[in-house]
Amino acid sequence: MIILIVIIAGVASYFIAGAVLPEPNKNPQTVPTAELITSKVVDPSDKIFNETAINPTVRITIGDQNERPPFSLGDQ
Repeated sequence: MIILIVIIAGVASYFIAGAVLPEPNKNPQTVPTAELITSKVVDPSDKIFNETAINPTVRITIGDQNERPPFSLGDQ
């Protein structure tokens, strides 16, 4: 009896799996390929930065800072 139940369950699962799972290679997919990496280095252009941009290396002083210690509240 157990062998009969195992055979019926196996046949049923085979047909259920065949109905649920798609056949292989029925819907082939394409995958984009990567570009070849070379050792060639391209020189950057002469203009790296925008000429009209603000220069972050220029020191900016706000207000009168005549030898006042940093982080003071005006008390000397």
